[in-house]
Amino acid sequence: MAVTRIKPLYDKLGKIKGYVDKYSGEEFGFPVLIGRKRNPYGNGWVMNNQDAVIALAKDKDIKGETHRVLWFIVGILDFENWVQLSITEIANELDLKQPSVSRAMKVLENKQIIFRGPKVGRSYAFMLNPEFGWKGKVKNLDDYRREKEEEENNREKRQRLEKNLSKEDKLIMAIKQGKVDIEKLYDLLPKE
Repeated sequence: MAVTRIKPLYDKLGKIKGYVDKYSGEEFGFPVLIGRKRNPYGNGWVMNNQDAVIALAKDKDIKGETHRVLWFIVGILDFENWVQLSITEIANELDLKQPSVSRAMKVLENKQIIFRGPKVGRSYAFMLNPEFGWKGKVKNLDDYRREKEEEENNREKRQRLEKNLSKEDKLIMAIKQGKVDIEKLYDLLPKE
């Protein structure tokens, strides 16, 4: 049914009760449009932490080229905040020299705005710190935060536990964690 073929249909009180096909006289109720939600942001969007954005704006170490690199990375983020792009590719996209991009990435890493992930091929994967922004489902952000909180709590528990251990227990723990070369330890024992 073409849109131009229908006209409103009114009841005896003058209220609209549906539509009528002008040519066939067939009456219809109200049409229900079912479809996908339209994303008002096009293909990409990122949630940002406003406090973090203000902190970035006030940080005097983050200057022009570093800002350009950061916002480019934010602009191409994949879900869960990951991006796989080489320094060369970023430099080409932004018309910057490779050393400038490397310096910018180093600043962003040192300030923990981005994290270096695993090396894939000839380049590294990078992740935007979720405390600055997030691309993905809010549930996944909540899961990420909960996981990080658990890791921090476990680290604090280990530190408190290690603080109260005897020297022997600390040595045993270091051996279990692979922090001690057992062969060298044997060399220190008195020979029989």
